[in-house]
Amino acid sequence: MSIPHPTLADTLRRALGERLVSVTYALGETSAVVRATELPESLAALRDERELAFVQLVDLCGVDYSGYGDRAWDGARYAVVYHLLSLTYNQRLRVRVFAPDDDFPVVASAVPVWPSANWYEREAFDLFGIVFDGQPDL
Repeated sequence: MSIPHPTLADTLRRALGERLVSVTYALGETSAVVRATELPESLAALRDERELAFVQLVDLCGVDYSGYGDRAWDGARYAVVYHLLSLTYNQRLRVRVFAPDDDFPVVASAVPVWPSANWYEREAFDLFGIVFDGQPDL
């Protein structure tokens, strides 16, 4: 059973509180932006909160927004995007975190939450130069 978007958005707001920057719904998918300073806690909450149970990291990728779309991007240049799956609720979630420094992009590693993030983080580092703090094998 899939959680309807308004319910998922409300659950995300309750579970993440001030760590959640925004939550949107477009093209059949829910996307959340979380604060980089509280990324490990946010990812652990998404996995551990019973109402969410995003236990599987499907994918992780780096994004460089400097040439995004047809217009100039106004915001942080680099982001890391996590694609999560809740097997319990048959629900997918896209989570995005922006690296605070465009010149030296650093975000916390997701390996302590999902060990499968290891290879994906190394790939994002190789392709975009995004450093994952706490990554065991960057």
